[in-house]
Amino acid sequence: MTRRFTRMMVITLVVVALLTATLFALLRLPVFGTDPTGARLERIQKSAHYRDNSFQNREETSVEGKESTALKLLSGYWNRSAENEPKQPLPSVRTDLNTLPDAQPTLVWFGHSSYLLRHNGFTLLMDPVFGGNAAPVSFFGKSFAGSDAYSPADMPDIDVLVLSHDHYDHFDYTTIKALIPKVKQFVVALGVGAHLEHWGVPANRITELDWFETTTVQDGIRLTATPARHFSGRALARGRTLWASYVLQLPGYRLFLGGDSGYDKTFAQLGAQYGPFDLAILECGQYNELWPDIHMFPEEVVQAGQDLNAKAIVPVHWGKFALAYHAWTEPVERFTKRAQAAGMPFATPQIGQPIVLGQPLPQSAWWRTVGTGPAQ
Repeated sequence: MTRRFTRMMVITLVVVALLTATLFALLRLPVFGTDPTGARLERIQKSAHYRDNSFQNREETSVEGKESTALKLLSGYWNRSAENEPKQPLPSVRTDLNTLPDAQPTLVWFGHSSYLLRHNGFTLLMDPVFGGNAAPVSFFGKSFAGSDAYSPADMPDIDVLVLSHDHYDHFDYTTIKALIPKVKQFVVALGVGAHLEHWGVPANRITELDWFETTTVQDGIRLTATPARHFSGRALARGRTLWASYVLQLPGYRLFLGGDSGYDKTFAQLGAQYGPFDLAILECGQYNELWPDIHMFPEEVVQAGQDLNAKAIVPVHWGKFALAYHAWTEPVERFTKRAQAAGMPFATPQIGQPIVLGQPLPQSAWWRTVGTGPAQ
């Protein structure tokens, strides 16, 4: 009996050792990026928003809500909406991104939180994810059929690529690698530059911003990193890099580029400090009562736009990945209902459909035509 027990213990230890070695080997793959070190880490440690070896939110924030448990999370997954993913490919509009009109700011959404902005010859690309999934492995977090209508090859030359944080649904290794030759400058939250350098981006093409820091990207064009209520991390540790939203100042226009964020009083503070905004692009989707602090519910998105003194809202963070349990159309349905009741102008474009400030905002409920047939 003792001999058998000893043998089982040895086998168990060997299996654990092999699994541990495999895990550490996987974590060394480039897709995971790397932690900040050296001068970058020293700068991080001096940030007012960094303590206890992690960046902190301005308000008490839990990645999992107080009512969240592993059992509830698992139950939520197995009981997710039957309409969690569309049953038909999503429609899209094919737009030549090299010939966009740009006398007024023009925005093209690519699904989820990826979009391109063009104005007077200046081109900005936000959180591009064109790799087909929102995870370090190809079999998880797959994009919806039809949502990958655009690829890095379709992108024009980019003056500035902006990243809100380092989660996989906003910061994709294969996309970044493909875009490096097209991008003049990367503007990212503090610490995210470590991943970019690890992937081959020259240090002199990376600008890292702490909250409330500003960089001038061209004459008359400025980006200011502003707080968001979220978290970061691509491997086991959280909070090694910062997460952010941004204020984009263009000649004659001001836009709010919202990263992932739960609702809090920060939106009103930013509205008072930087508003009004001609347009606020706000995350709307992948929410749940089990993680209420880190993503906004659709009704809160409308309130955040009002707090920001925004003239109009584009809801993003939906329409490409199922990262929560709700129906894939629920975010935009709830958002538009509340926005209409509140008298808040909004745009709900198809993937690839341009939004031109100063012209009528696209508001067709195109998603209602999707999902009536058998699963693809």
